[in-house]
Amino acid sequence: MGQAQSTVVPEWLSLPSDPAELDRHIWTPSYGRDGSGELTIDGQTASSLVEQFGTPQYVYSEDTFRSRAREYRIAFEKAFGEYGAEVSVYYAGKAFLCSAIVRWAREEGLNLDTASGGELALGLAAGMPGERIALHGNNKSENEIRRALENGLGRIVADSVPELFMIDRIARNMGVTAPVMIRITPGVHAETHDFIATAHEDQKFGLSLAEGTAALAESDVEASLWSETAVASSDSVAMLAALTADALDGTDLRGFHCHIGSQIFEAHGFGLAAERLLTFISDVSNRIDTNIPELDLGGGYGIGYIEGDTPRSADVIARELARSVADTCSSLGLDIPHISIEPGRALTGPAGTTLYTVGTIKDVAIDSGSGRTQVRRYVSVDGGMSDNARPVLYDADYSVVVANRAPSGEQVLSRVVGKHCESGDVVVRYCYLPADLTSGDVLAVAATGAYCWALSSNYNYLPRPGVVATSSARPPRVIVRGETEEDLFARDAGL
Repeated sequence: MGQAQSTVVPEWLSLPSDPAELDRHIWTPSYGRDGSGELTIDGQTASSLVEQFGTPQYVYSEDTFRSRAREYRIAFEKAFGEYGAEVSVYYAGKAFLCSAIVRWAREEGLNLDTASGGELALGLAAGMPGERIALHGNNKSENEIRRALENGLGRIVADSVPELFMIDRIARNMGVTAPVMIRITPGVHAETHDFIATAHEDQKFGLSLAEGTAALAESDVEASLWSETAVASSDSVAMLAALTADALDGTDLRGFHCHIGSQIFEAHGFGLAAERLLTFISDVSNRIDTNIPELDLGGGYGIGYIEGDTPRSADVIARELARSVADTCSSLGLDIPHISIEPGRALTGPAGTTLYTVGTIKDVAIDSGSGRTQVRRYVSVDGGMSDNARPVLYDADYSVVVANRAPSGEQVLSRVVGKHCESGDVVVRYCYLPADLTSGDVLAVAATGAYCWALSSNYNYLPRPGVVATSSARPPRVIVRGETEEDLFARDAGL
């Protein structure tokens, strides 16, 4: 492929030799094609799902979510168990949360990570025990912290020194002790989009390990604690926070937390973050003369969205991380702390797909370089950026297939776009679709199970789609009701 053409057709996109074949790096075993070539999800044909539930529609495979949850839990328990260590897996609810997902996670032995009072409330309402829930957030309210303490949450992840004091004050007023972890930014650069890389220094989450940064937060610490914390001029703000949490009466310092970003394929960053956090744990333990019992290494494990993506299996991730943690602890003379991880996208992303109905189709002439003209087909569907904001937010790419029939015959360069009044309303930027595609055909966009429903909106007054769950063990059913126009109007005080 010539360089000039790469602006039209990216290097990772190839003309499919068999358009009906499903790339198994993207589509899980829950997805297949029946004898006629129609897409099936846990045995349900796309056309039957559309007939029952309409489009646009999020469809989640319960079988896929459960199998991936089980796979991660077992892989990490086995890998760390070989070194005599224990592991907890927290499902990162921000990826997609509803009562059914909470129940599936609980039944598969997972805990729940929440990032707001609303997510916490849903987790509790759906039956996740408080001790199996974590509360994150860089700006928690007093009400959120109070709710966490009232319900006996297993951990509150503190993001700043002022937040530690707020947690301490609320806990003492309630007559309880708050189990606290402190979020650390380990300074590891993850190869991902800048908006989802969360371990570099210049961003809103966590506390820096950089030496000498404690002075930045001196004014945040009450004068009465300075003699107890004994902060040195070379200390990091992370060390200041650790010493503060240890000195406060209302907090129990359980450990530290980090998260280097999302949609990461390479193993190096996770191992380096673990090494830096374990070294920090060793330093803190020596300063306070107490062992730090827990370390949370976050999530961010990448999944397959397009050709060329190379997601690693849970087994490979777990074995590499366990070996790295064990080696580092051995060199530091540390017992391996209780390890936890927080996969979100890795569990729910591949479980979800979005079904759309094709509307208008038109061909557009584009300059492919060197004065040559090429045609790109624009395929409009009945959803768009209101149900999948990731392409416009993160330049995210997706894969799409014809779902209601066999996608045979000539394939043409296409772009799937939404119906919103925005030129950036693109669902799938680069793809090949059948030349005979027509209005009324159904398209399935893969791996939309993470951050699509969670980021959805009512832009242009489109009601948000519902969520349908499929399973090989039971009929498909609605787990989140789709909105109606009446739902939108109900909040308008002038109607």
